[in-house]
Amino acid sequence: MSNHDSNTAHAPGKNIVETAAANGSFHTLSKALEAAELTQTLKESGPYTFFAPTDAAFKKLPDGTLENWLKPENKAELISVLKYHVMPGRVSAVDVEKLTTPKMMQGQTAAITKDGDKLRIGGATITGRDITSSNGIIHAIDAVNVPAKK
Repeated sequence: MSNHDSNTAHAPGKNIVETAAANGSFHTLSKALEAAELTQTLKESGPYTFFAPTDAAFKKLPDGTLENWLKPENKAELISVLKYHVMPGRVSAVDVEKLTTPKMMQGQTAAITKDGDKLRIGGATITGRDITSSNGIIHAIDAVNVPAKK
């Protein structure tokens, strides 16, 4: 089913989307990726570093926010929000700590800050580090970062 070449043989066979889906903490994210039609993009290319909001992170959004994003007429905004959580390249948590304002797939930068042993991106704390997949790496975060309106 999956093609293994020498570069990906050491990584799990699941791509970043399948890895998130199998994790159990990212049901809402998987639904949002499908609504935004980003699953194919994130399955095929890469590598990516995905700061993935957990289901609990989506629950912290103001009531109705997610439902609104999932409406077909708001697809562009949903795509923007989701791409704001994806960074090109495979960056481990140790290397994320060295970044200050990485440019996200969406085009804007997100601030990386360290507070004691807590590593944050934007307004979210990284709660799960280095979940590897065949085409990238996932860091679970506890809030949904919303990019500034352009």
